Amino acid sequence: MGASAVYLNPCGLVWGHPAREAARSGLGGLIAGGATGFTACEVIEREDRRIRRRWLSYGALKGTKDTAIAEPLARIEAPRPALPGLDFTRPCIMGVINVTPDSFSDGGHTGDPRTAIAHGRSLAAAGAHVLDVGGESTRPFAEPLAPAEERARALPVVEALAKDGHFVSIDTRNSAIMREAVAAGARIVNDVSALSHDPGSLAAVRDLEVPVVLMHSQGDPTIMQVAPYYDDVALDVFEALATGIARCEAAGIGRARVIADPGIGFGKTTEHNLALLGRLTLLHGLGVALLVGASRKGFIGKLTGETVAARRVAGSLGAAVAIVMQGVQMVRVHDVAETRQALAVWQAAMHASAGF
Repeated sequence: MGASAVYLNPCGLVWGHPAREAARSGLGGLIAGGATGFTACEVIEREDRRIRRRWLSYGALKGTKDTAIAEPLARIEAPRPALPGLDFTRPCIMGVINVTPDSFSDGGHTGDPRTAIAHGRSLAAAGAHVLDVGGESTRPFAEPLAPAEERARALPVVEALAKDGHFVSIDTRNSAIMREAVAAGARIVNDVSALSHDPGSLAAVRDLEVPVVLMHSQGDPTIMQVAPYYDDVALDVFEALATGIARCEAAGIGRARVIADPGIGFGKTTEHNLALLGRLTLLHGLGVALLVGASRKGFIGKLTGETVAARRVAGSLGAAVAIVMQGVQMVRVHDVAETRQALAVWQAAMHASAGF
């Protein structure tokens, strides 16, 4: 890396009434202006592979004249701009629609457009704010799909669900599919390669003027699970996403249109995934909305012994609550109704913390 880099990881988290009171009294801040508060930060300084950590109270952070601390603190606290149709003052649920015959998570049960459209409608009825439609499997070791096949799978689903009035996202790495899906009604581009797979993707997203999800992955699906390595997974993912955001800005895609996803399960071991899930607060220093998808993933199976992805619902709910507790704006899940229940109970308990 060369020059020293400074990161802030919010800690001492509080929610609901205590969070608001901490912010009102100056003892704490609010992550992205939302309902999750923090009363201190882990200050991380890294130069090459040397890492130094210290902890400062919110008061000490707020009073500093050190711009290396003040600037990331301002990014952490700044409210995330709402996107047309999405309000980031509450956790949003993105429902997964895999129009693929070889998905790891659902065994291809929604592999044809007609079944996928019905599934999308059921996810919307269950409370999904966004329906994420993908025609290419990006599971570990999956081979690339021809754009013509991806188009045939995904576009009829996008078009039908958008015509119903649902908020649709297109999960694709290919610029031609991005353009066609948005023309068919998609309102977000979700790219697991962070716009690096297809040289035309940056221009496509710029021209389309839609929000984009930049997801981190160490390598493409064919190689990403072959001995993934990081010096510090949370810091390395932060840097990679920051680079992706800078590429977007240089191409004319404003930061307010960018959503960052750390890519749980994409080029990461179970230990890497857990380290990221435990430090998602660090990523608020990117200054953009965050999306995290941990639903049914392999690390849950490693932790629980459940080998069938569709039976990892309980573990997925635990992950979703852990994600939202850290102030993340959106969770990407397969089991929408169950996730909505889990988050509703957590939010009700959080807002009842004033003791009324």
